Amino acid sequence: MLKLNTVAVTSRTASLEIENDECYYVPNKMYVYVNDTKKYEVNTNVFTIKNLIPDTEYLIMVEDSVTLEKSDKVMIKTLEEKFMVNVRDFGAKGDGKTIDTSFIQAAIYSCPEGGRVFFPGGIYLTGPIFLKSNITLELSKDAVLLGANDRNLYPILPNTIKSQNSDEELYLATWEGEAAECFASLITGINIENVNIIGEGTIDGNANFETWWKEHKIKKGAWRPRTVFLNQCKNILIEGVTIKNSPAWTIHPFQSENLKFINLTIENPKNSPNTDGLNPEASKNVLILGCKFSVGDDCIAIKAGKFDMAQKLGKLTEKVFVRNCYMEYGHGGVVIGSEMSGGVKEVYVEKCIFNNTDRGIRIKTRRGRGGFIDEIHADKIRMNRVKTPFTINSFYFCDVDGKTEYVWSKEKLPIDERTPYIGNIYLKNINCTDTQVAAGFIYGLPERKIEKVIMEEIYVDFDQNAKADYPEMLSFVEPMCKNGFYFNNVKYLKLKNVKVEKAETEPFIKLNIDEEEIL
Repeated sequence: MLKLNTVAVTSRTASLEIENDECYYVPNKMYVYVNDTKKYEVNTNVFTIKNLIPDTEYLIMVEDSVTLEKSDKVMIKTLEEKFMVNVRDFGAKGDGKTIDTSFIQAAIYSCPEGGRVFFPGGIYLTGPIFLKSNITLELSKDAVLLGANDRNLYPILPNTIKSQNSDEELYLATWEGEAAECFASLITGINIENVNIIGEGTIDGNANFETWWKEHKIKKGAWRPRTVFLNQCKNILIEGVTIKNSPAWTIHPFQSENLKFINLTIENPKNSPNTDGLNPEASKNVLILGCKFSVGDDCIAIKAGKFDMAQKLGKLTEKVFVRNCYMEYGHGGVVIGSEMSGGVKEVYVEKCIFNNTDRGIRIKTRRGRGGFIDEIHADKIRMNRVKTPFTINSFYFCDVDGKTEYVWSKEKLPIDERTPYIGNIYLKNINCTDTQVAAGFIYGLPERKIEKVIMEEIYVDFDQNAKADYPEMLSFVEPMCKNGFYFNNVKYLKLKNVKVEKAETEPFIKLNIDEEEIL
């Protein structure tokens, strides 16, 4: 029987997930019934029911349009909602010309706890808006929250705020794993909880190559804003909306927990700089479900800060669940690092599709980071035209010192607090077609080898028209084309039913493996 699970409920929406072994899409179109009435047709495993009535019970069921198999009925009850605040009532014009920031901010801060701030159709040109706890923001289908391009409308968040009574510091803004002044994000949440951002509308960062993306490596007063920044937040849901044209990382949760990102569409041009899709950092209990990414950098990048910040914060990133997502055109599908000094553990990637990304499952770190990456699981993944589906790179040449001998040396160096650790990596049931560069590039440090790599039921074939490129970003590696797996510096390697077809090299090159098991 079809199994249906509830994953999120607000006063106006409910998101559910069909439980199966398929990646992102259901095998056949599904009919969705609400109180025994057919309301929707869906083709994905995750879907959201909209326009519900607050504080009301509903029975939800799905039916396979071909087999006519039905799921059990799932009962959900929407949350109570006593007040609705319309931003138009506070003066917001939504005409795409008037700066609506103060009107939107007034509506947010006037909304009672448990209330909903509603954006009817229109283009709301705005600078950064700041959230408060215990409210819902809803963007109707034709509503666009459009970021202004005038930097003077963006407050600058200082990197830290120091306590007057102690040595304590509050990290307020970061840039690529370090404390740094940043322009406030279009949507900014600081120390808030119990907030939902829902609807069918669009959050448009409005960046382009004449504004935020121009000379993107130069700090101009402050670093570029994200589109959504969540700092020290709890119990946050972002559901259903489209987020696009981000000035930098699109969604950046930092020091936050209990987060759900469901049925989002995240779109940035393929050549836009640093426009990662979703980057949880120093955060825990993160669910990324049913989201579709097409970005200019990594689709999902799981981070935990660089060394100095991680030492002061003492926070790791853990329990990140990525499921039923579709990722396209990014530098990597699901990436861990390179800022991982606080530690990353318990990451689960399941039932996802990677299409035309540079890499699929990607782990990147280097000497100087310290920290650890452990218990990384990927299962039931489909990759198509991914350049290199699997990479673990312990020599990532980022930052100004990234091409120093300390980083690139392949000799054993002394182990100290800045030596990163890569623990247990599990990859299974992954099918990779029309691969371009290499089946996999797994390269640990000689002084601290990757602890364990287990690969089961893996299939890789190659595009016969593939072009040469670099498998990873490290010094002194040559371009590859249709290469097999490269393993170096791994303590324990297990390969079970791992098949490589159409490669122009040996399917497996294994160097400095302490123990291996081939089945």
